[in-house]
Amino acid sequence: MMQNFDAVTARLVLALARDGSIGRTAERENIAASAISRRLADLEARLGVVLFDRVPTGVTLTSAGTTYAEGCRRVFREISDLGDAMAEFAQGAAGQLRIAASSSALSGRLPELLAEYARHHPDVVLDIREMSGPATLLAVTDAQVDLAIVADNYDFGAFEIEVFEADDVWVIAAPDHALADRLDGRSPIRFEETLNFEMVGVHHAGALDRLVSTAARRIGRSLGTRVQVETFPSLVRMVEAGFGIGFLRLSSLHLIAGTALVCAPLAEDWAARKLLVARRRRSQVPGAVAAFLDLMRRRRAKDPPAGSQRSGSCSRTE
Repeated sequence: MMQNFDAVTARLVLALARDGSIGRTAERENIAASAISRRLADLEARLGVVLFDRVPTGVTLTSAGTTYAEGCRRVFREISDLGDAMAEFAQGAAGQLRIAASSSALSGRLPELLAEYARHHPDVVLDIREMSGPATLLAVTDAQVDLAIVADNYDFGAFEIEVFEADDVWVIAAPDHALADRLDGRSPIRFEETLNFEMVGVHHAGALDRLVSTAARRIGRSLGTRVQVETFPSLVRMVEAGFGIGFLRLSSLHLIAGTALVCAPLAEDWAARKLLVARRRRSQVPGAVAAFLDLMRRRRAKDPPAGSQRSGSCSRTE
């Protein structure tokens, strides 16, 4: 019976209850009195009850009319509350933020950015998943997450992308290594110079491993891998122990903090990498996600280049 709720007529019922007169309601609502009478008669016929008693001075609510008017007020309050809730979603004050991030992203600026976001949007549920690069993009494609934060050497044809932070490739070495004098923490070094030395590699290192290997092949060289380990922290320990040089992306350079290791960025264009934020093309951006992207852009514009302070941790002291 109530499946075809008519909001216009319901508002007129509330106006009639307030005014007590079809004429006054017609004047206030800028609608013909005959139209109000017709709408009221149609509604009463549909409900099978009389909502208003017609009296010489106007109209008064019947018991059924009072119940109906109270129900209409509840409906409009709930609609208003729903609108407020949706406005909060649109402003990023509620909802869910789902991010799939590579290890590099979680080693860099992302955690502190998420902490700031959580302070501003405490009602947003954070769902952060650490995944391999390809897995992050698949999670976005399958709508399991809203955003992927991943290295820039994948096929992004199906995604909208923007820069999250710089993530250049750096070389690290022990302070007594033959290459150490060339690594001052600031001045770029040519990749080909590093290939004259043994290195520590990482099993299944993913994007970085493929990137460095491909760069060596392009100039007719190969990597002189002496030792292979499973993780970047292990790589740092082995480089520190003197087993060779190693390569890290800028987002992982903090791993050498507190060590005596020296480092420098690679000079080649291919080594100027970035972490990217990817989302599905032409997908609607929920308010919580839009708020995160806005914070990310503001921080990117305001902050010094990602890792600039971290790079200082491996500068040589004369």
